[in-house]
Amino acid sequence: MKLTRRSWLRTAAALPLAGGLGSRATRAAPAPIKVGVLHSLSGTMAISETILKDLMLMEIAAQNARGGILGRQIQPVVVDPASNWPLFAEKARQLLAVDKVSAVFGCWTSVSRKSVLPVFEELNGLLYYPLEYEGEEQSNNVFYGSSVPNNKAIPALKWLMSPAGGSVKRFVLEGTDYVYPRTSNAIMRGFLKSVGVADADILENYTPFAFSDWQTEVARIKNFGSAGKKTAVVSTINGDANVPFYKELGNQGIKATDIPVIAFSVGEEELAGIDTKPLVGHMAAWSYFESLRNPVNKAFIAQWHAYTKDPKRVTNDPMESERDLFHMWAQAVAKAGTPEVDAVRKAMIGQTVNSPTGFEVKMGANHHMAKPLMIGEVQANGQFAVVYHTGLIQADPWSPYMPSTKSKTL
Repeated sequence: MKLTRRSWLRTAAALPLAGGLGSRATRAAPAPIKVGVLHSLSGTMAISETILKDLMLMEIAAQNARGGILGRQIQPVVVDPASNWPLFAEKARQLLAVDKVSAVFGCWTSVSRKSVLPVFEELNGLLYYPLEYEGEEQSNNVFYGSSVPNNKAIPALKWLMSPAGGSVKRFVLEGTDYVYPRTSNAIMRGFLKSVGVADADILENYTPFAFSDWQTEVARIKNFGSAGKKTAVVSTINGDANVPFYKELGNQGIKATDIPVIAFSVGEEELAGIDTKPLVGHMAAWSYFESLRNPVNKAFIAQWHAYTKDPKRVTNDPMESERDLFHMWAQAVAKAGTPEVDAVRKAMIGQTVNSPTGFEVKMGANHHMAKPLMIGEVQANGQFAVVYHTGLIQADPWSPYMPSTKSKTL
């Protein structure tokens, strides 16, 4: 057949283009980096944890808008362990073994973290844990983003015992019945005894998750505080049990001027469902409060309000910790040139972030950060006024008040 110019053009048009625009059109986009989000969206802990899922989706969206990491988008894989501790372990295994995520941001309670820890160590995953906790743990497979007793509970007790903190002499250690309150209270009891507080001046009590019948227990606290010595409640109550607890304090007329409560697990999000007017002056101890005034926090709050489209949505300490952990992880992936676990673990050490706390925070070789202690008083609008704060205190997970573990290192 004679090849005319017209037939040659028809033949050429039917052939695939090699190179140029054709190859760019058919080139596959790089695979996304999968990140697991392991927070309770139902059950007793949903009141606290749902906001952390929202925080992670906001931060991932912002990172993707900046181009992702290493030219790859980040894909969140959200699961709901439903405040069920064995289910946390099942969901962690699913994220690591089935979904093949590069990192997991999640857990709130220590019992949930303890449940997933063997899974992360077995499968060599990385958990980024945003909550203050009881210490007595270090793992190559966990980066801890918040406080431990030496840079939260102990300096808070020292402040309460000082004239500025009210010269407290008697202590009610009130907690939910699981590992974080029990271990924290053992450490606090050890410290209090070391400075001369008698056992008779320490009342320790535990209630179940989702506990709601507080009349008897609050009456017991009121009676304990009537002995003539200044008394304070140190609360490690977790989850939605805080709502009826604080309501009962108001019902029984317990004012902060009489028996102040300092909470270790109550922040702005938990107070959002409570009439705070009867609670003015009660306290919380964290390393961050929404009311802090600094440029990083101002931008963080504005970002949150823009993302949620709700100017009334609050920020809180666990959000700040998870935000800082996420930024450190993103920087570590970029430094390592890969999201692969062993390379990222090495690159995480020494990562720094300008935090909404107003400090530059740094990841230590022990997988913990130095954090400040801040004590805030409840205000009528549900916010906290900071009445005391320290500088950065390096986290040491091994407490000298637990002699059997104080010398451990990673």
